Amino acid sequence: MLVDEAKIKVRAGRGGNGAISFRHEKYVARGGPDGGDGGDGGDVIIKCSEDIHTLSDYLRIKEFKAESGRNGAKARRTGKSGEDLFLKVPPGTTVFDLKEQKLIADLKCKGEETVVAKGGRGGWGNVHFKNATNQAPRFARPGTPGEQLDLKLELKLIADVGIIGLPNAGKSTLISTISSARPKIADYPFTTLEPCLGVSGYAGKQFVACDIPGLIEGASKGKGLGHKFLKHIARTRIILHLVDGTSKNPKTDYLTIRKELANFSPELTQKKELVVLSKTDLVKQKPKGFKFDLAISAATGEGIKELISRISKELD
Repeated sequence: MLVDEAKIKVRAGRGGNGAISFRHEKYVARGGPDGGDGGDGGDVIIKCSEDIHTLSDYLRIKEFKAESGRNGAKARRTGKSGEDLFLKVPPGTTVFDLKEQKLIADLKCKGEETVVAKGGRGGWGNVHFKNATNQAPRFARPGTPGEQLDLKLELKLIADVGIIGLPNAGKSTLISTISSARPKIADYPFTTLEPCLGVSGYAGKQFVACDIPGLIEGASKGKGLGHKFLKHIARTRIILHLVDGTSKNPKTDYLTIRKELANFSPELTQKKELVVLSKTDLVKQKPKGFKFDLAISAATGEGIKELISRISKELD
């Protein structure tokens, strides 16, 4: 199951308190203050990792807290700082501050990380407050609390090619033909209930294709499943727009999806697009008045090599 959204609460560690302490050596008269500082609290850090592929780790556990710093001690000993807490997310994850309604980070590559909650500072021990008029200060500074935020994590799959089209246009069949991906395939709408990634190649080069499900008229307003998955198109470099060759009006089908892309984000309509007519093995003659780049049949293999070659050239 692809989990591509999660809301979590994070809290950085609190800083340790400064210590109130005095020297008590046997032969040291009027021993002065020697209280050490508290340790700093741990940060909460979100890190991009290729080890995970969804946000499912954040479905059950919703609150995360970094370790607090230890209190200072006598003999000017500083308390141990709290351990930082690392939360792993897959490449393509955006991090939003829900209260401020702003984007904190957009993590695309392995190893990228961002501190989302800063740990509190450790307090000063009483050794810092000795002066000419107060030789034995009996107070210290407490540690400060760590930052606390409510976050929204949102995953947008990263792929070279996004395969779009109305339900039953043949998207799942195509991705299973050009890659080793094995999505569920059947002759009824919404067979695919989540995006499916597949790796294909040509002339020694590889590219990642993503089957984007659930696009229908009104998808940009929440109808069907499209609103949930339209965001994944944002990360693709090329759009492969599959149009059912057996449709009564392929042009209308094509324009329906283009309208939903524009309504969701005008930027999506600016991406390079290959228009591909599918199911040509079931079509006696090509539709008139509809311009397309390639015609294929995933069932018979017609046009598949040409399609993969064209995609590779466009990516280059």
